[in-house]
Amino acid sequence: MQKEGCRAAIARLEGWGRRVNEPQLPQVLLVEDTPSVARVYLEYLRSEPVAVTHVETGTDALKFIDKRAPEAILLDLMLPDMDGMDILKEVVSRNQGTAVVVITAHGSISNAVAAMRAGAFDFLVKPFNAERLVVTLRNALERRRLTQLVETYKEDFGRDEYFGFVGSSLAMQAVYRMIESAAPSKATVFITGESGTGKEVCAEAIHRQSPRRNESFVALNCAAIPKDLMESEIFGHVKGAFTGAVADRQGAAAKANGGTLFLDEICEMDLGLQSKLLRFIQTGTFQKVGSTALEKVDVRFVCASNRAPLAEVEAGRFREDLYYRLHVIPIQVPPLRDRDNDVMLIARKFLTDFAREENKRFATYASQVEAIFAAYTWPGNVRQLQNVVRNIVVLNDGETVAPEMLPPPLNSVDPASVGVRSVARADGESAASAISQPQTPEQIRPLWEVEKFAIEQAIEVCGGNIPRAAAHLGISASTIYRKRMAWEGGAAPSPK
Repeated sequence: MQKEGCRAAIARLEGWGRRVNEPQLPQVLLVEDTPSVARVYLEYLRSEPVAVTHVETGTDALKFIDKRAPEAILLDLMLPDMDGMDILKEVVSRNQGTAVVVITAHGSISNAVAAMRAGAFDFLVKPFNAERLVVTLRNALERRRLTQLVETYKEDFGRDEYFGFVGSSLAMQAVYRMIESAAPSKATVFITGESGTGKEVCAEAIHRQSPRRNESFVALNCAAIPKDLMESEIFGHVKGAFTGAVADRQGAAAKANGGTLFLDEICEMDLGLQSKLLRFIQTGTFQKVGSTALEKVDVRFVCASNRAPLAEVEAGRFREDLYYRLHVIPIQVPPLRDRDNDVMLIARKFLTDFAREENKRFATYASQVEAIFAAYTWPGNVRQLQNVVRNIVVLNDGETVAPEMLPPPLNSVDPASVGVRSVARADGESAASAISQPQTPEQIRPLWEVEKFAIEQAIEVCGGNIPRAAAHLGISASTIYRKRMAWEGGAAPSPK
Protein backbone atom coordinates (compact mmCIF):
# COMPACT_ATOMS: atom_id res chain seq x y z
CA MET A 1 0.00 0.00 0.00
CA GLN A 2 2.85 2.33 0.87
CA LYS A 3 4.57 1.53 -2.43
CA GLU A 4 1.41 2.35 -4.37
CA GLY A 5 1.16 5.70 -2.56
CA CYS A 6 4.78 6.49 -3.46
CA ARG A 7 4.18 5.54 -7.08
CA ALA A 8 1.15 7.86 -7.22
CA ALA A 9 3.21 10.69 -5.79
CA ILE A 10 5.99 9.96 -8.28
CA ALA A 11 3.48 10.07 -11.14
CA ARG A 12 2.29 13.49 -9.96
CA LEU A 13 5.87 14.77 -9.77
CA GLU A 14 6.69 13.42 -13.23
CA GLY A 15 3.49 14.97 -14.59
CA TRP A 16 4.49 18.31 -13.07
CA GLY A 17 7.84 18.12 -14.83
CA ARG A 18 6.25 17.35 -18.19
CA ARG A 19 3.73 20.17 -17.96
CA VAL A 20 6.50 22.78 -17.80
CA ASN A 21 7.14 23.00 -21.52
CA GLU A 22 8.60 19.47 -21.68
CA PRO A 23 9.75 19.49 -25.35
CA GLN A 24 12.30 22.21 -24.54
CA LEU A 25 13.52 20.73 -21.27
CA PRO A 26 16.47 18.36 -20.90
CA GLN A 27 15.25 14.78 -20.46
CA VAL A 28 16.53 13.05 -17.31
CA LEU A 29 15.96 9.35 -16.69
CA LEU A 30 15.93 8.26 -13.03
CA VAL A 31 16.58 4.51 -12.60
CA GLU A 32 15.73 3.62 -8.99
CA ASP A 33 13.93 0.47 -7.81
CA THR A 34 12.74 1.85 -4.45
CA PRO A 35 9.68 4.11 -4.95
CA SER A 36 10.11 5.98 -1.66
CA VAL A 37 13.70 6.87 -2.51
CA ALA A 38 12.74 7.86 -6.04
CA ARG A 39 10.09 10.19 -4.63
CA VAL A 40 12.72 11.95 -2.51
CA TYR A 41 14.97 12.45 -5.54
CA LEU A 42 12.08 13.82 -7.60
CA GLU A 43 11.24 16.27 -4.82
CA TYR A 44 14.88 17.38 -4.82
CA LEU A 45 14.64 18.13 -8.56
CA ARG A 46 11.19 19.67 -8.49
CA SER A 47 12.46 23.25 -9.05
CA GLU A 48 14.99 22.28 -11.72
CA PRO A 49 14.21 23.01 -15.41
CA VAL A 50 14.32 19.34 -16.38
CA ALA A 51 11.77 16.69 -17.36
CA VAL A 52 12.36 13.62 -15.17
CA THR A 53 11.07 10.14 -16.00
CA HIS A 54 11.32 7.41 -13.35
CA VAL A 55 11.68 3.67 -14.03
CA GLU A 56 12.29 0.90 -11.50
CA THR A 57 14.12 -1.74 -13.54
CA GLY A 58 17.02 -1.99 -15.95
CA THR A 59 14.72 -3.49 -18.58
CA ASP A 60 12.45 -0.46 -18.48
CA ALA A 61 15.48 1.83 -18.59
CA LEU A 62 16.75 0.21 -21.79
CA LYS A 63 13.28 0.42 -23.35
CA PHE A 64 13.18 4.14 -22.59
CA ILE A 65 16.66 4.69 -24.05
CA ASP A 66 15.66 2.80 -27.21
CA LYS A 67 12.90 5.35 -27.81
CA ARG A 68 14.90 8.44 -26.94
CA ALA A 69 18.39 9.07 -25.62
CA PRO A 70 18.01 11.24 -22.50
CA GLU A 71 20.40 14.08 -21.80
CA ALA A 72 21.27 12.55 -18.43
CA ILE A 73 20.64 9.36 -16.44
CA LEU A 74 20.62 9.04 -12.65
CA LEU A 75 21.45 5.35 -12.38
CA ASP A 76 21.29 3.21 -9.24
CA LEU A 77 23.84 0.44 -9.68
CA MET A 78 21.82 -2.06 -7.56
CA LEU A 79 18.74 -3.04 -9.57
CA PRO A 80 16.46 -6.08 -9.16
CA ASP A 81 16.79 -7.44 -12.70
CA MET A 82 20.31 -6.53 -13.83
CA ASP A 83 23.56 -4.88 -12.83
CA GLY A 84 23.54 -1.11 -13.32
CA MET A 85 27.04 -1.39 -14.82
CA ASP A 86 25.55 -3.28 -17.77
CA ILE A 87 23.20 -0.37 -18.43
CA LEU A 88 26.10 2.07 -18.17
CA LYS A 89 28.17 0.10 -20.68
CA GLU A 90 25.21 -0.06 -23.07
CA VAL A 91 24.66 3.71 -22.86
CA VAL A 92 28.38 4.44 -23.41
CA SER A 93 28.54 2.03 -26.37
CA ARG A 94 25.73 3.91 -28.12
CA ASN A 95 27.83 7.09 -28.10
CA GLN A 96 24.76 9.34 -27.93
CA GLY A 97 26.27 11.87 -25.55
CA THR A 98 24.14 10.92 -22.52
CA ALA A 99 25.73 11.94 -19.21
CA VAL A 100 25.41 9.15 -16.63
CA VAL A 101 25.57 9.81 -12.89
CA VAL A 102 25.74 6.54 -10.94
CA ILE A 103 24.26 6.15 -7.46
CA THR A 104 25.84 3.70 -5.06
CA ALA A 105 25.85 2.79 -1.39
CA HIS A 106 28.58 3.97 0.97
CA GLY A 107 30.22 0.57 1.08
CA SER A 108 30.52 0.28 -2.69
CA ILE A 109 32.91 3.11 -3.56
CA SER A 110 34.95 0.67 -5.65
CA ASN A 111 31.89 0.19 -7.87
CA ALA A 112 31.66 3.95 -8.34
CA VAL A 113 35.33 4.12 -9.36
CA ALA A 114 34.80 1.29 -11.84
CA ALA A 115 31.78 3.12 -13.22
CA MET A 116 33.83 6.29 -13.75
CA ARG A 117 36.42 4.28 -15.64
CA ALA A 118 33.63 2.77 -17.75
CA GLY A 119 32.42 6.20 -18.82
CA ALA A 120 30.17 7.60 -16.09
CA PHE A 121 30.29 11.39 -15.64
CA ASP A 122 30.13 11.35 -11.83
CA PHE A 123 28.80 9.34 -8.87
CA LEU A 124 26.68 9.97 -5.80
CA VAL A 125 27.09 8.03 -2.55
CA LYS A 126 23.94 7.41 -0.52
CA PRO A 127 22.73 9.21 1.45
CA PHE A 128 23.08 12.64 -0.23
CA ASN A 129 21.14 15.88 0.13
CA ALA A 130 19.23 17.92 -2.43
CA GLU A 131 22.07 20.35 -3.08
CA ARG A 132 24.51 17.55 -3.91
CA LEU A 133 22.06 16.00 -6.39
CA VAL A 134 21.15 19.30 -8.04
CA VAL A 135 24.76 20.46 -8.44
CA THR A 136 25.88 17.10 -9.83
CA LEU A 137 23.03 16.98 -12.34
CA ARG A 138 23.61 20.57 -13.43
CA ASN A 139 27.29 19.83 -13.97
CA ALA A 140 26.45 16.72 -15.99
CA LEU A 141 24.03 18.60 -18.23
CA GLU A 142 26.46 21.50 -18.70
CA ARG A 143 29.30 19.09 -19.55
CA ARG A 144 27.08 17.44 -22.14
CA ARG A 145 26.14 20.82 -23.63
CA LEU A 146 29.78 21.90 -23.90
CA THR A 147 30.79 18.55 -25.40
CA GLN A 148 28.13 18.89 -28.08
CA LEU A 149 29.25 22.46 -28.74
CA VAL A 150 32.86 21.34 -29.20
CA GLU A 151 31.76 18.57 -31.56
CA THR A 152 29.76 21.11 -33.57
CA TYR A 153 32.78 23.37 -33.85
CA LYS A 154 34.95 20.43 -34.89
CA GLU A 155 32.43 19.56 -37.57
CA ASP A 156 32.10 23.13 -38.76
CA PHE A 157 35.71 24.23 -38.53
CA GLY A 158 37.70 21.06 -38.94
CA ARG A 159 36.80 20.20 -42.52
CA ASP A 160 39.62 19.65 -45.01
CA GLU A 161 37.25 19.06 -47.94
CA TYR A 162 33.77 20.32 -48.73
CA PHE A 163 31.73 19.61 -51.88
CA GLY A 164 34.63 19.99 -54.30
CA PHE A 165 36.68 22.42 -52.21
CA VAL A 166 39.95 21.40 -50.55
CA GLY A 167 41.02 23.58 -47.65
CA SER A 168 40.94 23.78 -43.87
CA SER A 169 41.83 27.46 -43.37
CA LEU A 170 39.57 29.73 -41.36
CA ALA A 171 38.86 31.73 -44.52
CA MET A 172 37.46 28.62 -46.22
CA GLN A 173 35.57 27.46 -43.14
CA ALA A 174 33.70 30.79 -43.33
CA VAL A 175 32.88 30.10 -46.98
CA TYR A 176 31.58 26.63 -46.10
CA ARG A 177 29.31 28.12 -43.44
CA MET A 178 27.98 30.72 -45.88
CA ILE A 179 27.20 28.00 -48.42
CA GLU A 180 25.36 25.95 -45.81
CA SER A 181 23.31 28.98 -44.76
CA ALA A 182 22.48 30.09 -48.30
CA ALA A 183 21.82 26.71 -49.91
CA PRO A 184 18.33 25.95 -48.50
CA SER A 185 17.00 29.34 -49.64
CA LYS A 186 15.82 30.41 -53.09
CA ALA A 187 17.58 33.77 -52.65
CA THR A 188 20.06 34.77 -55.35
CA VAL A 189 23.72 34.32 -54.47
CA PHE A 190 26.44 36.60 -55.88
CA ILE A 191 29.91 35.02 -55.70
CA THR A 192 32.98 37.21 -56.10
CA GLY A 193 36.67 36.37 -56.16
CA GLU A 194 39.78 36.43 -58.30
CA SER A 195 40.07 34.18 -61.35
CA GLY A 196 40.91 30.63 -60.40
CA THR A 197 39.64 30.77 -56.81
CA GLY A 198 36.80 28.29 -57.38
CA LYS A 199 33.67 30.39 -57.92
CA GLU A 200 32.00 27.68 -60.02
CA VAL A 201 32.90 25.07 -57.39
CA CYS A 202 31.15 27.34 -54.88
CA ALA A 203 28.06 27.57 -57.10
CA GLU A 204 27.93 23.79 -57.52
CA ALA A 205 28.29 23.34 -53.74
CA ILE A 206 25.30 25.63 -53.18
CA HIS A 207 23.26 23.58 -55.67
CA ARG A 208 24.32 20.23 -54.19
CA GLN A 209 23.40 21.39 -50.68
CA SER A 210 20.03 22.83 -51.76
CA PRO A 211 16.60 21.15 -52.06
CA ARG A 212 17.17 21.37 -55.86
CA ARG A 213 20.13 19.00 -55.74
CA ASN A 214 18.34 16.34 -57.83
CA GLU A 215 17.50 18.82 -60.60
CA SER A 216 19.78 20.40 -63.22
CA PHE A 217 22.73 22.67 -62.54
CA VAL A 218 23.27 24.74 -65.69
CA ALA A 219 26.40 26.92 -65.95
CA LEU A 220 26.78 29.69 -68.50
CA ASN A 221 29.99 31.71 -68.92
CA CYS A 222 28.94 35.20 -69.98
CA ALA A 223 32.51 36.10 -70.97
CA ALA A 224 33.01 33.12 -73.31
CA ILE A 225 29.91 33.57 -75.49
CA PRO A 226 29.71 36.24 -78.25
CA LYS A 227 27.32 39.07 -77.47
CA ASP A 228 25.07 38.30 -80.45
CA LEU A 229 24.53 34.70 -79.30
CA MET A 230 24.15 35.35 -75.59
CA GLU A 231 20.39 35.94 -75.62
CA SER A 232 19.83 32.69 -77.50
CA GLU A 233 22.09 30.82 -75.08
CA ILE A 234 20.04 32.01 -72.11
CA PHE A 235 16.51 31.97 -73.51
CA GLY A 236 16.75 29.70 -76.58
CA HIS A 237 15.35 30.41 -80.05
CA VAL A 238 12.76 29.20 -82.53
CA LYS A 239 13.45 27.94 -86.02
CA GLY A 240 14.15 30.80 -88.42
CA ALA A 241 14.75 33.40 -85.73
CA PHE A 242 18.08 34.29 -87.34
CA THR A 243 20.49 32.95 -89.93
CA GLY A 244 21.58 29.50 -88.85
CA ALA A 245 18.55 28.87 -86.61
CA VAL A 246 17.50 25.70 -88.43
CA ALA A 247 15.50 24.28 -85.50
CA ASP A 248 13.96 25.25 -82.20
CA ARG A 249 16.50 25.29 -79.41
CA GLN A 250 16.15 25.28 -75.63
CA GLY A 251 18.17 27.83 -73.72
CA ALA A 252 19.82 27.60 -70.32
CA ALA A 253 16.72 29.05 -68.62
CA ALA A 254 14.50 26.15 -69.73
CA LYS A 255 17.21 23.55 -69.07
CA ALA A 256 17.58 24.82 -65.48
CA ASN A 257 13.83 24.66 -64.74
CA GLY A 258 13.45 23.31 -61.20
CA GLY A 259 17.20 23.59 -60.63
CA THR A 260 19.96 26.20 -60.55
CA LEU A 261 21.14 28.60 -63.28
CA PHE A 262 24.73 29.75 -62.74
CA LEU A 263 25.74 32.88 -64.66
CA ASP A 264 29.51 33.10 -64.48
CA GLU A 265 31.31 36.41 -65.14
CA ILE A 266 27.96 38.18 -65.25
CA CYS A 267 29.58 41.62 -65.26
CA GLU A 268 30.68 40.85 -68.84
CA MET A 269 27.04 40.73 -70.02
CA ASP A 270 25.90 43.34 -72.57
CA LEU A 271 23.82 46.16 -71.06
CA GLY A 272 20.95 45.55 -73.51
CA LEU A 273 20.65 41.94 -72.41
CA GLN A 274 20.90 42.90 -68.73
CA SER A 275 17.43 44.50 -68.90
CA LYS A 276 15.93 41.28 -70.31
CA LEU A 277 17.69 39.25 -67.63
CA LEU A 278 16.28 41.57 -64.96
CA ARG A 279 12.74 41.01 -66.23
CA PHE A 280 13.34 37.25 -66.29
CA ILE A 281 14.56 37.29 -62.68
CA GLN A 282 11.63 39.42 -61.53
CA THR A 283 8.85 37.48 -63.27
CA GLY A 284 10.29 34.02 -63.90
CA THR A 285 9.07 34.34 -67.52
CA PHE A 286 10.96 34.78 -70.80
CA GLN A 287 10.54 34.63 -74.57
CA LYS A 288 12.69 32.62 -76.91
CA VAL A 289 14.43 34.63 -79.58
CA GLY A 290 11.96 34.97 -82.49
CA SER A 291 8.94 33.92 -80.42
CA THR A 292 6.07 35.89 -78.88
CA ALA A 293 5.05 33.13 -76.47
CA LEU A 294 5.88 33.57 -72.80
CA GLU A 295 7.41 30.60 -70.98
CA LYS A 296 7.54 30.33 -67.20
CA VAL A 297 10.18 28.45 -65.24
CA ASP A 298 11.23 27.97 -61.62
CA VAL A 299 14.96 28.75 -61.41
CA ARG A 300 17.35 29.53 -58.57
CA PHE A 301 19.93 32.11 -59.70
CA VAL A 302 23.60 32.03 -58.72
CA CYS A 303 26.00 34.42 -60.40
CA ALA A 304 29.70 35.21 -60.15
CA SER A 305 32.27 37.78 -61.20
CA ASN A 306 35.99 38.35 -60.79
CA ARG A 307 35.29 42.09 -60.85
CA ALA A 308 33.92 44.26 -58.06
CA PRO A 309 30.24 44.47 -59.10
CA LEU A 310 29.54 47.76 -57.34
CA ALA A 311 32.51 49.34 -59.10
CA GLU A 312 31.05 48.11 -62.39
CA VAL A 313 27.75 49.78 -61.47
CA GLU A 314 29.52 53.05 -60.68
CA ALA A 315 31.37 52.83 -64.02
CA GLY A 316 28.06 52.40 -65.88
CA ARG A 317 28.86 48.91 -67.14
CA PHE A 318 26.35 47.07 -64.95
CA ARG A 319 22.74 48.01 -64.24
CA GLU A 320 22.17 49.18 -60.69
CA ASP A 321 18.69 47.61 -60.49
CA LEU A 322 20.09 44.27 -61.69
CA TYR A 323 22.91 44.52 -59.15
CA TYR A 324 20.49 44.93 -56.26
CA ARG A 325 18.28 42.14 -57.59
CA LEU A 326 21.23 39.72 -57.78
CA HIS A 327 23.35 40.86 -54.83
CA VAL A 328 21.13 39.30 -52.15
CA ILE A 329 23.58 36.86 -50.52
CA PRO A 330 27.21 37.78 -51.30
CA ILE A 331 29.97 35.19 -50.92
CA GLN A 332 33.62 36.18 -51.28
CA VAL A 333 35.94 33.30 -52.23
CA PRO A 334 39.41 34.17 -50.86
CA PRO A 335 42.55 34.07 -53.02
CA LEU A 336 44.95 31.21 -52.41
CA ARG A 337 47.57 33.49 -50.83
CA ASP A 338 45.13 34.28 -47.99
CA ARG A 339 44.30 30.67 -47.15
CA ASP A 340 47.03 29.81 -44.63
CA ASN A 341 48.27 26.25 -45.16
CA ASP A 342 45.74 25.31 -47.84
CA VAL A 343 48.38 25.58 -50.58
CA MET A 344 50.10 22.36 -49.60
CA LEU A 345 46.83 20.63 -48.73
CA ILE A 346 45.60 21.28 -52.28
CA ALA A 347 48.98 20.57 -53.85
CA ARG A 348 49.15 17.13 -52.19
CA LYS A 349 45.62 16.33 -53.37
CA PHE A 350 46.51 17.31 -56.95
CA LEU A 351 49.76 15.31 -56.80
CA THR A 352 47.92 12.16 -55.67
CA ASP A 353 45.18 12.53 -58.29
CA PHE A 354 47.44 13.38 -61.24
CA ALA A 355 50.02 10.70 -60.36
CA ARG A 356 47.22 8.14 -60.42
CA GLU A 357 45.90 9.48 -63.76
CA GLU A 358 49.34 9.51 -65.39
CA ASN A 359 50.52 6.27 -63.76
CA LYS A 360 53.46 8.03 -62.10
CA ARG A 361 55.15 7.31 -58.76
CA PHE A 362 54.94 10.77 -57.15
CA ALA A 363 53.88 10.70 -53.51
CA THR A 364 55.40 13.76 -51.81
CA TYR A 365 57.19 17.10 -52.18
CA ALA A 366 60.72 17.98 -51.13
CA SER A 367 60.84 20.44 -48.21
CA GLN A 368 62.41 23.10 -50.48
CA VAL A 369 59.50 22.74 -52.91
CA GLU A 370 57.02 23.12 -50.08
CA ALA A 371 58.81 26.28 -48.96
CA ILE A 372 58.64 27.70 -52.50
CA PHE A 373 54.95 26.83 -52.80
CA ALA A 374 54.22 28.50 -49.46
CA ALA A 375 56.19 31.65 -50.33
CA TYR A 376 54.80 32.11 -53.85
CA THR A 377 51.81 34.46 -54.18
CA TRP A 378 49.88 32.33 -56.75
CA PRO A 379 48.30 35.12 -58.84
CA GLY A 380 46.38 32.47 -60.78
CA ASN A 381 45.14 30.90 -57.53
CA VAL A 382 44.00 27.26 -57.40
CA ARG A 383 43.82 26.97 -61.20
CA GLN A 384 47.50 27.98 -61.49
CA LEU A 385 48.49 25.53 -58.73
CA GLN A 386 46.58 22.80 -60.53
CA ASN A 387 48.39 23.51 -63.80
CA VAL A 388 51.80 23.61 -62.08
CA VAL A 389 51.29 20.23 -60.41
CA ARG A 390 49.98 18.67 -63.62
CA ASN A 391 53.00 20.00 -65.50
CA ILE A 392 55.33 18.46 -62.92
CA VAL A 393 53.62 15.06 -63.04
CA VAL A 394 53.39 14.88 -66.83
CA LEU A 395 56.97 15.96 -67.57
CA ASN A 396 58.78 14.19 -64.72
CA ASP A 397 58.79 11.00 -62.69
CA GLY A 398 59.97 9.93 -59.28
CA GLU A 399 58.65 9.57 -55.78
CA THR A 400 59.46 13.10 -54.60
CA VAL A 401 58.96 16.41 -56.42
CA ALA A 402 62.33 18.19 -56.43
CA PRO A 403 63.01 21.94 -57.01
CA GLU A 404 64.52 21.28 -60.46
CA MET A 405 61.16 19.87 -61.63
CA LEU A 406 59.31 23.15 -61.07
CA PRO A 407 58.08 24.96 -64.21
CA PRO A 408 58.31 28.75 -64.73
CA PRO A 409 57.98 31.04 -62.87
CA LEU A 410 58.56 28.89 -59.79
CA ASN A 411 61.84 27.51 -61.15
CA SER A 412 63.37 30.99 -60.83
CA VAL A 413 62.76 31.09 -57.08
CA ASP A 414 65.91 30.31 -55.10
CA PRO A 415 64.98 27.78 -52.38
CA ALA A 416 67.53 29.36 -50.07
CA SER A 417 65.85 32.75 -50.38
CA VAL A 418 62.64 31.53 -48.78
CA GLY A 419 64.37 30.45 -45.58
CA VAL A 420 64.09 32.46 -42.36
CA ARG A 421 66.72 35.17 -41.92
CA SER A 422 68.06 36.07 -38.52
CA VAL A 423 66.94 39.33 -36.95
CA ALA A 424 69.50 41.56 -35.27
CA ARG A 425 68.99 42.27 -31.60
CA ALA A 426 69.73 45.58 -29.92
CA ASP A 427 73.12 44.28 -28.72
CA GLY A 428 74.16 43.61 -32.33
CA GLU A 429 74.05 39.83 -32.02
CA SER A 430 71.59 37.95 -34.21
CA ALA A 431 68.64 36.56 -32.28
CA ALA A 432 68.93 33.28 -34.15
CA SER A 433 72.53 32.69 -33.15
CA ALA A 434 71.89 33.73 -29.55
CA ILE A 435 69.03 31.31 -29.25
CA SER A 436 70.27 28.38 -31.28
CA GLN A 437 73.89 28.33 -30.02
CA PRO A 438 73.95 29.01 -26.27
CA GLN A 439 77.42 28.57 -24.81
CA THR A 440 76.45 28.57 -21.14
CA PRO A 441 73.28 27.66 -19.20
CA GLU A 442 72.68 31.37 -18.60
CA GLN A 443 72.37 31.92 -22.38
CA ILE A 444 69.54 29.41 -22.77
CA ARG A 445 66.37 31.33 -23.58
CA PRO A 446 62.85 30.37 -22.41
CA LEU A 447 60.97 28.32 -24.98
CA TRP A 448 58.26 30.96 -25.43
CA GLU A 449 60.95 33.53 -26.27
CA VAL A 450 62.50 31.23 -28.87
CA GLU A 451 59.06 30.82 -30.41
CA LYS A 452 58.48 34.58 -30.38
CA PHE A 453 61.77 35.21 -32.19
CA ALA A 454 60.98 32.57 -34.80
CA ILE A 455 57.53 34.00 -35.50
CA GLU A 456 58.81 37.59 -35.69
CA GLN A 457 61.59 36.50 -38.05
CA ALA A 458 59.13 34.71 -40.33
CA ILE A 459 56.80 37.71 -40.46
CA GLU A 460 59.68 40.05 -41.35
CA VAL A 461 60.99 37.73 -44.06
CA CYS A 462 57.50 37.48 -45.54
CA GLY A 463 57.14 41.25 -45.71
CA GLY A 464 54.56 41.40 -42.94
CA ASN A 465 52.34 38.78 -44.60
CA ILE A 466 51.19 36.76 -41.59
CA PRO A 467 49.36 33.99 -43.53
CA ARG A 468 52.50 33.35 -45.59
CA ALA A 469 54.67 33.36 -42.46
CA ALA A 470 52.27 30.91 -40.84
CA ALA A 471 52.53 28.63 -43.86
CA HIS A 472 56.33 28.52 -43.48
CA LEU A 473 56.07 27.84 -39.77
CA GLY A 474 53.49 25.09 -40.22
CA ILE A 475 50.86 26.78 -38.06
CA SER A 476 47.66 28.70 -38.76
CA ALA A 477 47.57 32.49 -39.07
CA SER A 478 45.06 32.63 -36.23
CA THR A 479 47.68 31.08 -33.94
CA ILE A 480 50.11 33.90 -34.76
CA TYR A 481 47.46 36.56 -34.15
CA ARG A 482 46.57 34.99 -30.80
CA LYS A 483 50.20 34.74 -29.65
CA ARG A 484 50.99 38.32 -30.72
CA MET A 485 48.03 39.56 -28.69
CA ALA A 486 49.35 37.64 -25.68
CA TRP A 487 52.84 39.09 -26.11
CA GLU A 488 51.51 42.62 -26.47
CA GLY A 489 49.60 42.07 -23.24
CA GLY A 490 52.80 41.10 -21.48
CA ALA A 491 52.08 37.37 -21.33
CA ALA A 492 54.63 34.66 -21.97
CA PRO A 493 52.55 31.73 -23.26
CA SER A 494 54.00 28.30 -23.59
CA PRO A 495 54.26 27.13 -27.23
CA LYS A 496 51.44 24.88 -28.34
